Amino acid sequence: MRFSAARRRFVRQSALTALAAPALLRGPLAHGAPRRANARIYFDARRAIGTLERNVFGSFLEHLGRAVYEGIYEPGSPLADAQGFRTDVLAAVRKLGVPLVRYPGGSFASQYNWEDGIGPPQKRPRTLNLAWNTIETNRFGTDEFMAWCQAAGTAPYLTVNLGTGTIMQAAALVEYCNLPPGTHWSDLRRKYGHPAPYGVRYWGLGNELFGPWEIGHMSGAAYGAKAADAAQAMRRVDRSVYLIACGSSDPALRDYLEWDRESLERCYQEVDAISLHCYLGDTRAQTGGSTAKYLALNLELDRQIRDKLAVCEYVRTRLGARKTLALALDEWNVWDYGKTTGNGRHQLAPHLLEERYNLADALVVGGMLNTMMRHADRIKIGCLAQLVNALAPIMTDAHGLYLQTIYYPYRWALEFARGASLDLLVEAPTYAVAGLGPVPYVDAAATFDAATGRCSLFALNRDLDRPREVEIVWESAPPQRVLAAHALTGEDLNAVNSFSAPRRVHPQPLGAPRTRGRRTRLELPARSYAVIQWV
Repeated sequence: MRFSAARRRFVRQSALTALAAPALLRGPLAHGAPRRANARIYFDARRAIGTLERNVFGSFLEHLGRAVYEGIYEPGSPLADAQGFRTDVLAAVRKLGVPLVRYPGGSFASQYNWEDGIGPPQKRPRTLNLAWNTIETNRFGTDEFMAWCQAAGTAPYLTVNLGTGTIMQAAALVEYCNLPPGTHWSDLRRKYGHPAPYGVRYWGLGNELFGPWEIGHMSGAAYGAKAADAAQAMRRVDRSVYLIACGSSDPALRDYLEWDRESLERCYQEVDAISLHCYLGDTRAQTGGSTAKYLALNLELDRQIRDKLAVCEYVRTRLGARKTLALALDEWNVWDYGKTTGNGRHQLAPHLLEERYNLADALVVGGMLNTMMRHADRIKIGCLAQLVNALAPIMTDAHGLYLQTIYYPYRWALEFARGASLDLLVEAPTYAVAGLGPVPYVDAAATFDAATGRCSLFALNRDLDRPREVEIVWESAPPQRVLAAHALTGEDLNAVNSFSAPRRVHPQPLGAPRTRGRRTRLELPARSYAVIQWV
């Protein structure tokens, strides 16, 4: 989960462009006078993009900084249980309902020997983690992660080491995790106190091996050949595994997307999905940065998704393949590279990448979630990077935890986004952003759950100064009543939560939507992300 200097320059250049916004519509007219909505959304429950998989709202834990040690795992703490798991963090994760967690990396995985993290803890080696320059005790490994997933009510998604690791090491890890006793590695698992197979379904074939920063970096052709061999070996152990190929994720690299083409031409038939990583906003805080530009950057994610899928379709057609690859957005978040460091200086669990997220960051996360929902036909896995302490919605210290601003849009997606993602028609005024084109002030996504009759709308108002009135036109049956209406907004986009002020940024009630016939009107506050659910 690193990006090159070229990537940072690319985002910096796009983030410094000044905007020429059109004049804004004024506030609401006098009571009783005719009103024209600032935006109109046509909502038809019959127009489904695709089923929204729960795993789209997964998360990520890497041996990075305090994500694992002092994050989810802290033996000896009064807040830890007998297994060393932080009970306050477990409660928060269970409350969120996180469906899937990727582990152990990330860049950490590209040099990680999983055998170092099994067996008697006192016999496990202390190693140097070259990705983050930290000391790794290996006290928390595969078996501990599986136990934590069970306690947290989530499913594991394991990344194998295809950087410095071998094909047989990857196959051996599948054997260790998924086979019943009776083979070398499954018997070793039983010996270490875990007789029942873990049944891990989701497996990542390496991490960011397209990047020159990654240990084991290789060409697309070399990676594709290795990934195909690893996939074949892993499936011979367990044919039920779901395999995710590593995909390029840095538009500033010379071989961006070409790397995907070269790799997929060799491994397309052997895998089920390809990954995409996206971090936005790393230069937002620099002098000359534009907040209006920042709030539009989820459209850059839209573009990267379309580009990735275009390469997949090109390779599918060229190979004459029948299957369609899914997309795994298995690292995504906002990240200000300039404020955090990734050098652990040979320390144990140092404070690395402990981003303090403000209100603006939460709005961008909401926009990214909207983008993901709009691509529900192809995105089947997503992992917010990460879950605790490092680039995370949950922050801990020795005494407890608090929830960062980005926690709330993530929680809303998990709570309210159910069923099918809908193809909305959104009409809204726009403002100009170089490189992204006309940007609508209102960005929206919606879901409809046929089993419960519930429909949910997720709306980002990018207008920094004024609220936007939205009219919803119900092309299918209009709802009967509102179940929930919340907004995340505030006067200060730089406001953050902290241990001393844990609720400085938190959801507020949204004014009740007003429905007459087949039309609903609601007002989105300036600088806001909102969710409304009806039945």
